[in-house]
Amino acid sequence: MPIRRRRRDAPPDVADLVRQVGAVLDELRLTEAEVSVGDVRVRVQRAAAPVGAAPASGAAAPPLGDQVVIVERPGNMVTLEAPMVGTFYRASGPAADPYVREGDVVKEGQIVCIIEAMKLMNEIEAKTAGRVAKVLVENGQAVEYGQPLFLIEPAR
Repeated sequence: MPIRRRRRDAPPDVADLVRQVGAVLDELRLTEAEVSVGDVRVRVQRAAAPVGAAPASGAAAPPLGDQVVIVERPGNMVTLEAPMVGTFYRASGPAADPYVREGDVVKEGQIVCIIEAMKLMNEIEAKTAGRVAKVLVENGQAVEYGQPLFLIEPAR
């Protein structure tokens, strides 16, 4: 399965890359795969079956939710990670403009998104000043604790 890129010099869409690697894991019944595209390296690892539990004949691989995703970035980028489990929102409401877009300059402490957890809307702030290089999560997507949300190129 070829890795799709928007432009020849554009970095790969990380979420799409993880989905593609997950599909390869399912197709080939693997527990781990690692892919490098440019300076982005993604490793997807499935949880191993419990000791003594043999998979039934014809059993499917663990669902996509049982995987660990590790994304490595260039050294100059800062990854803003989800501080909690919840639902990621780029804006304060469905008709509102996103807090930030790729290419926007942000200040430390500026609100960049919301994570809804247990019916509470939690404002997530930038931990460093810089330029938003990449939004790694789709609006309305469920996120896990520690999942990368944004890549920020720090201000010099």
